[in-house]
Amino acid sequence: MIDIDRKKDMLPTHLPEAELYLPNTGEPSLGWGIVGPGWIANEFVTAMRKFTAQRLVAVASRSNERAAAFASTHGIERSYGSIEELLSDPHVDVVYVATPQNEHLNMGLAAIAAGKHVLIEKPIALNAAEAETLADSARKAGVLLMEAMWSRYLPQASVLRKLVADGVLGDIRAVLADHGQAIEPKPGQRHYRPELGGGALLELGIYPLQLNSMILGAPRKITAIGGMTDTGVDAYATLVLTHDGGAQSTLYTSILDRTPMTAVITGTQASINIDSCFYAPTSFTLVSSEFSGPTRSWQDQTGLRVFDGLSWEANALARFVGDGRTESPVHTLDETISILSTIDAARSQVASSVLVP
Repeated sequence: MIDIDRKKDMLPTHLPEAELYLPNTGEPSLGWGIVGPGWIANEFVTAMRKFTAQRLVAVASRSNERAAAFASTHGIERSYGSIEELLSDPHVDVVYVATPQNEHLNMGLAAIAAGKHVLIEKPIALNAAEAETLADSARKAGVLLMEAMWSRYLPQASVLRKLVADGVLGDIRAVLADHGQAIEPKPGQRHYRPELGGGALLELGIYPLQLNSMILGAPRKITAIGGMTDTGVDAYATLVLTHDGGAQSTLYTSILDRTPMTAVITGTQASINIDSCFYAPTSFTLVSSEFSGPTRSWQDQTGLRVFDGLSWEANALARFVGDGRTESPVHTLDETISILSTIDAARSQVASSVLVP
């Protein structure tokens, strides 16, 4: 442990080593089935093929043609026109659900009932109640269920956790983070459709919220203001979260405007400034609380950039399965549910806000 009684301008000489979920480090090579061959599945599968020892064995879509095209692109042997066919495939050990979030509950429950391990794209469900249903089902079935919160498995996440746990920052006072993207409201665009789980908080705000949760845990008080689109989704929101000990965090999210997508963790002895995009492979600077005090810089040295980082969560899941786990130790099901509870409360408050002109 680092001595937290040192002078404020003292920073550790060396930053902690990152915990890396590397391939071929004893984890089983599992057979993966992909459900929902859209753009995020394409990025996930591309990263998996390049940076893991996992095996892609099947893909399913409501459209046989779409599944077959995805299989051809990625060299996947079998394609199916329904999830039922994929779940009947004995070569599938893990199901990756990459459908729109309104389908996550039913797809996840079906995969769990088939005895498969399940990785579900974030958000794991539309709300905390659905997430709890999934967690209860997986626990009873004894299979691993994990939200695809890739940020938790990136090298920087483990370094941040160690710095906080070792007291390098002193008492944590706040997390400041934003994630906004200017998403055009095209006809049928899912981000603007409430029945598909659209809106800023579920789609983008979950990233600053998961960072805040990782550092400070669940909030004691949630205050949210924002604006609604005429289609009935939250267009933007600012959250002020109050935690035990009086720490207060400010988080912003939007589907109307692109924000810096940076984050700051502030403490009484030091702060961490995380560069853009804070939720993807990136760098950060540890800064003393003293004015003009020392700094320490950290850079991801793995060479994996942007969506290459999706491979870390695939390797992590395989390691957890090999260890006999039924949930992630760094992003537990209880925490996944808790984050969605915060989003539920924030969405409820923002729903009474003004319409976006």
